[in-house]
Amino acid sequence: MTTPLLSVRDLSVAFRSGDTVNTVVQDVSFDVAPGETVALVGESGSGKSVSALSVLQLLPYPAASHPSGSVRFDGRELLGADDKTLRSVRGNEISMIFQEPMSSLNPLHTVERQVGEVLKVHQGLRDEAARARTLELLDRVGIRDPESRLKSYPHQLSGGQRQRVMIAMALANTPKLLIADEPTTALDVTVQAQILRLLVELQQELGMAMLFITHDLGIVRRLAKRVNVMQGGEIVEHGPVADVFAKPEHPYTQMLISTEPSGAPSSTPEESDISLSADDLKVWFPVKKGLLRRTVDHIKAVDGVDLTIRQGETLGIVGESGSGKTTLGLALLRLTESKGTIRFKDTEITTYGAKQMRPLRSDLQVVFQDPFGSLSPRMSVSDIIEEGLLIHHPKMGFEERDREIIRALEEVGLDPETRFRYPHEFSGGQRQRISIARALVLKPRVILLDEPTSALDMSVQAQVVELLRDIQVKHNLAYLFISHDLKVVRALSHRILVMKDGKVVESGTRKAIFEAPKESYTRELIAAAFDETVLTAAE
Repeated sequence: MTTPLLSVRDLSVAFRSGDTVNTVVQDVSFDVAPGETVALVGESGSGKSVSALSVLQLLPYPAASHPSGSVRFDGRELLGADDKTLRSVRGNEISMIFQEPMSSLNPLHTVERQVGEVLKVHQGLRDEAARARTLELLDRVGIRDPESRLKSYPHQLSGGQRQRVMIAMALANTPKLLIADEPTTALDVTVQAQILRLLVELQQELGMAMLFITHDLGIVRRLAKRVNVMQGGEIVEHGPVADVFAKPEHPYTQMLISTEPSGAPSSTPEESDISLSADDLKVWFPVKKGLLRRTVDHIKAVDGVDLTIRQGETLGIVGESGSGKTTLGLALLRLTESKGTIRFKDTEITTYGAKQMRPLRSDLQVVFQDPFGSLSPRMSVSDIIEEGLLIHHPKMGFEERDREIIRALEEVGLDPETRFRYPHEFSGGQRQRISIARALVLKPRVILLDEPTSALDMSVQAQVVELLRDIQVKHNLAYLFISHDLKVVRALSHRILVMKDGKVVESGTRKAIFEAPKESYTRELIAAAFDETVLTAAE
């Protein structure tokens, strides 16, 4: 057998808070051979990232500790190693790509400085040599016109470009092992496919091993040779990817494989009333230059969109980042300025300001992408849900408000007794249910769902999709569902708009779009979302 490049044995991780010690990883063992891709799979809180961070000793010590275990890399013990040994390994022989590149990159430093720093620290390169190598790396990871990007800051790059910069930094010193922690979770399906292909090409070119951490089983099927399934801090099943996916033995693995969003929305009457419509809707942002800040051009975020949404219907809006999906949703709800015609029921609201829109806000609700960032950490669940009632139903008494809060929580499957707890005490899926309850308590007619499942595990996504379908049927709600996840869109939408560069390139029924797409762009999106072609040769 090949000697493992990385050998983790009986690794345990505990965190201390005051006098309380909580063991979050228990006796985890796995190997990664030279040039091999091994996946760590599991839901949030399963211990994947904590195990990976332990390899490089990046946990917040002394709060974190290792009651047991060994981490041997290339014959050297890393667990408990001194700082000099760890510095020689980190970024040099083992590199790491993190989940969210925006928070991993320094917002105050340019791309050139951040990539160059890795080269200067580890290879001792001078400015000119570091710049030349930086340009070479940026070109290799697929950043167009890399010289023009050297002086860019992270916020000036797209999500895919930021992730490519992170990959360039990670590969600057040609590491033997790359740890990739959910590197494609926040990316569009087409960008995700590009990043995965790039990683495989670089892996083959450099002979690099990869430890890939994800909750997306589709990626594991395509990328990894072997998989370790984690639950509750333990590895509950492991083996070759083909064997584990063909005949999963552990109930948790079986659950993960079977719980991808599936099914279809309930049928809706074709002649149901139109709730929301738009004609020739435009949102153009001026580009101003010069001393006098004259308008020299426009960014056409939404450019001449027509649509209708009927009661009981879900209209899915798909497209890559920057296609105008979210801007379109905000414009329809009069949360950003626009031109064209917007009608809610029989009333044109195109020119309505904040005061005129206020009475309509209870009918037009929003559920945002990030279930933690959209909930105030200083308010209890009861206060969060009650806030809308206080604004829109000021004469409603305390007891009646409390009954409405309880009803809304029960409707989304949460225990009403938890209503006096705070958002940080709930899981991501529970927080999203709270966001849905906050919208439902006002009995709206239309709900804008802006990427409501993108931050959730697969099994939780499936639960939220099922919940949304049930609530829609019960209350005859109209959904405007914005997402780049086509599997979720297929499970929830009746009709679909495909957007690119602010325009609708194709629209039609769920069946027509997924079974017979007319436009090449639509076919590319669908291929990227549902393609399970193996990207690396697995023996």
